[in-house]
Amino acid sequence: MIKKQAVDSLKSFYDLMARTRNIRYQVVNQLIASQSLQGKQIDALKAALGALENCLKADYQATLKIGRSDAIDVDMTYEITELEKDIYYLENGEDKFISYLEALHSNFSSHVQSGVAVLKEKQFNCFITDRDGTTNNYCGRYRSSIQSIYNALFLVRFAKNCVTHPIMITSAPLRDIGITDVSTIPEKTIIFAASKGREFIDLSGTRRSFPIEDEKQALISRLNHQLSKLVQAPTYEIFSLIGSGLQFKFGQTTIARQDISGSIEATESDEFLSLIKEIVKKLDPAEDNFRIEDTGLDIEIILTVSDQKAGLKDFDKADAIDYLDKELNLHMEKGPHLVCGDTGSDIPMLEAAMARTNDSWSIFVTKKPELADRVKAICPDAVTVPEPDMLVTILNQLSAQPG
Repeated sequence: MIKKQAVDSLKSFYDLMARTRNIRYQVVNQLIASQSLQGKQIDALKAALGALENCLKADYQATLKIGRSDAIDVDMTYEITELEKDIYYLENGEDKFISYLEALHSNFSSHVQSGVAVLKEKQFNCFITDRDGTTNNYCGRYRSSIQSIYNALFLVRFAKNCVTHPIMITSAPLRDIGITDVSTIPEKTIIFAASKGREFIDLSGTRRSFPIEDEKQALISRLNHQLSKLVQAPTYEIFSLIGSGLQFKFGQTTIARQDISGSIEATESDEFLSLIKEIVKKLDPAEDNFRIEDTGLDIEIILTVSDQKAGLKDFDKADAIDYLDKELNLHMEKGPHLVCGDTGSDIPMLEAAMARTNDSWSIFVTKKPELADRVKAICPDAVTVPEPDMLVTILNQLSAQPG
């Protein structure tokens, strides 16, 4: 359990958040099984919240040590507000909690009601969703983006009551640190498809992966070894600690060069990007094996796949749909399907579903009119909402609809 403690370093912060994950996971399992909670579980979450609040210097900002002399500014908005929500949910019940969300988000009820009206009374073959920014509120650091209790419960209810094949496709790895480390959903409830769908854990708990050629696997292993050594150096260690950090995915490697708080000087971030490109170029001078995608925050180094039409290309979420459809016998020619995302990288999932059947539906989380227009052009009946809390509440209400 969590007791009163000081959070003064990034390591102690991550350790504390990992412990909240264990408690939340236990609570979610107990609530699903209709078991009574222990008061000490809520007390532990309160202690974690207090520890985070005590280290703040202003608003949700804290300065944490990353070594003996270095420090970094950390925005704890996600970690604190999700703990506050969970504590309120556990102490006040679901009806009052929905009112709590209504007070947090403008036009919450109207967005939820509109979404429910479009999708009510449907029993979905496949529910295919992104995680971060879609079903999960966005966090500046993947390692501390622990899924909240209410969020897990809402998704589990929908998966159990309204879906045959619930699938979460994320660019993060499965483990170390991956989706299984930050999720509080019980095992064998949702298919976790990680590394953009190149690897997944099915509903029996079995891990499976997309085949990678031996030569390509050897190259990415060499890359990962070099990057591991690089971030051990004091000059570059910070890039393994901010934002997404250093993630070894299956067929892809991600390393942060900036976070949403702009903790790294722009010139330093750009120089690090140039260094990574140089390392990749030396490993793959003909650019046959790797593609680099720079998001401004993360450097994504992706193994290519062969495509009959496009030749060598990045593995994207449409490729994930093709792979999962075959591996899991999803019979995606039969709808209805529900596809959820929040960025342009999720569009290929929707296109792949619509290519199989027009009986495909969508909820996208976005405040960008241009993305909403793209989604509507592909799926005319798509629902768009500005907040992940609205999406998961729609799903929760759909799970209570008579089928």
